[in-house]
Amino acid sequence: MTAEATIHISSAVVSVLPQRRDEVLRALAALTDVEIHQADVSKIVIVMEATESGILGSRLAEIGSWQGVLAANMVFEQVERLADIGG
Repeated sequence: MTAEATIHISSAVVSVLPQRRDEVLRALAALTDVEIHQADVSKIVIVMEATESGILGSRLAEIGSWQGVLAANMVFEQVERLADIGG
C-alpha cells in the first residue's frame, strides 16, 4: 500500500518590531513556498506550503529566530490530497 501524496498548507502570523518590518518582509519574500498576504506595522500574515507538517514547523521556527521577529505562530493548517487539487 502506498501513501497518497499530500500538500500541507498553513497560515501564520509573524509579529515583528516595526523598525525591522521591511527587512523581515524581504526575507519572507525570498523563501520558496511562502506567500505574504497582509502586512501592517507589526504583524505579517503568511501562507506556507510543504509536503509534510514538520517542514512547516521547522520553517516557522526558523522565521521565529530571525532578528526583529517577536513571534511566529501557526494559525491554521490544511492537508489536501494532490490528486484532489490537480497536482
